[in-house]
Amino acid sequence: MIKTNKLADGVRSGNIRSLAKAITLIESRNPEHSAAAADLLDNLLPASGNSIRVGISGVPGAGKSTFIEALGMQLLAKGHKLAVLAVDPTSQLSGGSILGDKTRMEELAREKNAFIRPSPSGDTLGGVARKTRETMLLCEAAGYDVIIVETVGVGQSEVTVASMVDFFLLLQIPNAGDELQGIKKGVMEIADAIIVNKAEGDNRPKAELARQQYENALHLLKPKSRHWIVPAMLCSALHNQGIEEIWNRILEFIEIMKNCDEFATKRRLQASDWMWTLVQEDLKELFRNDKNVAAMLDQVQSGVLNGTTSPGAAARRLIEAFKRH
Repeated sequence: MIKTNKLADGVRSGNIRSLAKAITLIESRNPEHSAAAADLLDNLLPASGNSIRVGISGVPGAGKSTFIEALGMQLLAKGHKLAVLAVDPTSQLSGGSILGDKTRMEELAREKNAFIRPSPSGDTLGGVARKTRETMLLCEAAGYDVIIVETVGVGQSEVTVASMVDFFLLLQIPNAGDELQGIKKGVMEIADAIIVNKAEGDNRPKAELARQQYENALHLLKPKSRHWIVPAMLCSALHNQGIEEIWNRILEFIEIMKNCDEFATKRRLQASDWMWTLVQEDLKELFRNDKNVAAMLDQVQSGVLNGTTSPGAAARRLIEAFKRH
C-alpha cells in the first residue's frame, strides 16, 4: 500500500516533485493505485477549492497558447501561482496535446510559480476530464491560486470544461462576416466572455466588426445569469494588449457571483454532477467486467449488428445477466 500521508504533506507544502508524484498516482491505470489515489484526494480535499478556475477554448489558430502565456505572465507578476491543465481527448491522434510541447509557452514554462500539465494522452473524454478535475484539486492543495483549463478538442470537451470551472472564456479570431466563424450556439451559451484575439494592425477593424457581431449574437441568447451580461472584448495576446482588462472582467464576474451566492451554488452543483458522472462511469466499468455479461456480450452484440435483436432487447438481456449474482 502506498503511504499517502507523506505525499499529501509534500503537496501541501508546494513541493513540485510531490505534486508530480501525486498526479502520476491519480493518472495511473493500475487498479492497485486507485485506493491510494482516492485516499490522497480525500486527505487533500480540505486544502483545495481556493483558486479561480478559468476555462479557455477557441477555434484552431485562435492563439490560445500565446493568450495563456500573456495572461499567465501578467498573473505571475501580480504574485499569483498558476497551473495550466489541458483537456484533449484527441491527443493520441493529434500527436499530443497543444500543451504537450512546452516550447509553445517557453517563457511561462521557465517560471517557478507556473505549472504546465498536458492532458493524459490516449484517453476518452470522460477519462481525461476525471484526471483533469483531480489534478486541479491537487494543484489547489499545492497553493496554485489560478487554474487555467484549456480545451483542445471540439464540441463536447467545451461543455465538459465549462462544468469544472468558474469562468469560461471563448477565444475567437477576426473573421467577421464568416457566419460568426461557424460558432456553435451551444458553445456561445456556456461562455462567460467572448474574446476576439489578434486585434492588431490591419486586423483591428475586422476584429472590431467581429466583436460587434458576437455582441449582437449574445443578445439573442438567454443569459446564464441575470447578474452578468456576457461581454465581447478585443485583445492582442502577441502585443500584450487588452489582457489586463480581460483579467479584471474575470475578477469582476467572480465578485458579482460571490455576492449573489451563485458562485458557491455553482461549485456545489458541479461537485454533485461530478459525483453522478463518476457513479455512471464506475457502474459501466463494473458492468463490462462482470463475468455473466462478458460471457454473452459478443453474441448479443452480434445480434444487434445483424439486425436479429433490437438494441432494447439486447440491453435488457445484458442487464438481466448482470443482476444474476
